[in-house]
Amino acid sequence: MHPAFSVIFLTTLIGTGQGFFLALYTEQVYSVVKLLPPQPASFYTLGSVIVLAFLIAGLIASFFHLGHPERAWRSAARWRTSWLSREVIVLPALMGAVAAYGLVHHYEWDLNIVGIKTSAHGDLSLVVGAGGAALAFLLFLCTGMIYACIKFLQEWASWLTVVNYTLFGLASGFLLATAYAAYRAPALMYFYGSWTVVATAAVLVTRVGSLIRNRRLKHKSTIQTAIGVRHARIVQKSQGFMGGSFNTRDFFHGVAPWLFRSIKWIFLVLAFPVPMALLFAGMIDRSVTLIASAFVIQYLGLLVERWFFFAQANHPQNLYYQTIS
Repeated sequence: MHPAFSVIFLTTLIGTGQGFFLALYTEQVYSVVKLLPPQPASFYTLGSVIVLAFLIAGLIASFFHLGHPERAWRSAARWRTSWLSREVIVLPALMGAVAAYGLVHHYEWDLNIVGIKTSAHGDLSLVVGAGGAALAFLLFLCTGMIYACIKFLQEWASWLTVVNYTLFGLASGFLLATAYAAYRAPALMYFYGSWTVVATAAVLVTRVGSLIRNRRLKHKSTIQTAIGVRHARIVQKSQGFMGGSFNTRDFFHGVAPWLFRSIKWIFLVLAFPVPMALLFAGMIDRSVTLIASAFVIQYLGLLVERWFFFAQANHPQNLYYQTIS
């Protein structure tokens, strides 16, 4: 498939925002049960602003692959059957929940405003945050299922697609949270850093697993079934016409085979060992710069990974266009 950069930025930006919000809320839950030191309200308020910035940036990026952006609202109409429609609904809902979470912390509201008294500090923000966390995981599911539900694209049609979208979002979000903590709350740096390592190790296992799975795929369609000829050996010599077409532009990535193979190793290096090395160095030196650099490099690796994810999918129509003039 031909990767659309707008979709690449959409999925990576909102994934990071989701992961960062889950990191903020996880820390608050830990602090309520006194496993971590409590943080001032401004820590969560500013964090919510950063989450919203990523979600809004992703939403803006999504408009660049629409032929008629003014009709974007119609994409929510098929929510009963379309994972894309569900994503379109859940993303703004999550943005609203994050905004409410930040406002509750900023004004230090609690459940007393609705006549409920509890002994838990920040009880209202915990309730709002729980709703936001549920929406964040639901958005991961919707985004991943947009691709995993397409059965004829066998590279995508796997539970690993949803898992990888979720874990990459958690890894990048917690790494951003580690950099944020190094700047605002150094006592939380090792907490976030440890979870970053766990999420990164998990997604390394599942992403390599998906690469191995895709390499061993046996496609259900062949050139014989595509044209209805049972001959054992059929070789396509040309695409059938001299110029390009929508089919050859939109369903081919257009990259030379040697470069395509190299891109896989580029994202594996940028997304895993390099940022982890910088993260460990940053935590040892308590360096905001090193940890922030780790996030930037991992995000670049995530962009390359997402490009590879889209490009690797082999549409069955390519059986007709194996050779491009």
